[in-house]
Amino acid sequence: MGKIYTDLCRLKKTGKSGFAVLVDPDKVAPSDMPHLASLCNDAGVDYLLMGGSLVVAHQIDACIQRFKADSDIPVVLFPGSPAQVTPYADALLYLSLISGRNADLLIGQHVISAPMVKASNLEVISTGYMLIDGGVPTTVSYMSHAAPIPANKPDIALCTAWAGELQGKHIIYMDAGSGARIPVSEEMIRKVSSHIEIPLFIGGGIQTPEEVYADCKAGANIVVVGNAIEKDPFLIRDLAQASKEATARV
Repeated sequence: MGKIYTDLCRLKKTGKSGFAVLVDPDKVAPSDMPHLASLCNDAGVDYLLMGGSLVVAHQIDACIQRFKADSDIPVVLFPGSPAQVTPYADALLYLSLISGRNADLLIGQHVISAPMVKASNLEVISTGYMLIDGGVPTTVSYMSHAAPIPANKPDIALCTAWAGELQGKHIIYMDAGSGARIPVSEEMIRKVSSHIEIPLFIGGGIQTPEEVYADCKAGANIVVVGNAIEKDPFLIRDLAQASKEATARV
């Protein structure tokens, strides 16, 4: 058990929450990273997640190195393909799309990436990744050929999360997808979080501090925001503060 996962388990055990900024390396340049690092440092961001569904610019390594030159915030890979695995990060969310029925994303891509991952010395966090219907087609659903779990079916989400937990996944990540119109509901977060013993990540479609606060109160251990910050990086402070306020009142 590595340091990052130990910290995540501590959040789960104490009923507390953290905040992560998601960066798509296709949408930033390495030269943008010092400014982002400064904003994240000042806001007290817990993690920087790095990755995207496509990644065609091939600048993950440079982006991570520039960020880490100015920040001690852990960088965690959130990869859309084996090509996004890099040893310059601190940890890797090793994603299995447990909400879908695409064998390639359950195990196929993992077989391809395993030698690279083993050689990387990254902290590997086995992740049960669950795509939740966010009201619009997303890049993830298109690329994965997987239907998302209906937003109004928390029981299906819970049973899927249970399956991942029983298979030995380290965390569950429920994601409405980049650009989602409807975030994962508080009802679904509460249902899943209260019935699993492993940490829960929530992402997709989250735009405001009020939504971050509500998700944390519902039981999210890490709330992840990407698109809203791409539009307005100065939101980072308010979003991170909302997670801290929810934690402070546990």
